[in-house]
Amino acid sequence: MIDLYFFTTDNGYKARQAVEESGLAYQIKLVNIRERQQFAPDYLRISPGHKIPALVDPEGPGGASISLFETGAILKYLGEKSRKGLYPTDPVKRLNVDQWLFYGSASFTTLAQQFGFFYQRNPEKVPSAIKHYTEVLRDMLGTLDRHLASHEYFAGDFSVADISMYPDTHLHGVNDIGLADYPNLRRWHDAIEARPATRRAWGPH
Repeated sequence: MIDLYFFTTDNGYKARQAVEESGLAYQIKLVNIRERQQFAPDYLRISPGHKIPALVDPEGPGGASISLFETGAILKYLGEKSRKGLYPTDPVKRLNVDQWLFYGSASFTTLAQQFGFFYQRNPEKVPSAIKHYTEVLRDMLGTLDRHLASHEYFAGDFSVADISMYPDTHLHGVNDIGLADYPNLRRWHDAIEARPATRRAWGPH
């Protein structure tokens, strides 16, 4: 059974959505980052950068036990292992998934987290930073909306690329910015939100 080290962040929800979609057996190991549990020595051996999520699979490739940190790597691993189409086998289709998976992991979430910090969590209000990151987030939402005008999902069929985009679209696009100006993204968001695996992933833990 997979151990998923989880907390209720955008990246945490990505990993939980992926493992729910995979159908693989797993259990949650809660890492409360507000209590700095991510700095525990045992956890640092799994996630050296003291971030969540992380994953331990005692039945990894070749039957070896493996541990993984970094959300994109976790999504790719779960997609490959599940063989449910979340990460395709065709090399050309994989490249299409990869570019959106990496955009979601490296660009979209990274900048959305900065927006969330200045917009919500920073006790000191910095108007210039709020304005900057609001404009950045709106630009990225526009990028996603334009792509989805001619695509049902980001990379063909539903995949880990979509999972990499959903939590920040939900947390900041829906709840903070609103998606009225992004109808294609709204359609996509609502389709992902309705999936049973999404509902389970965002449910009790």
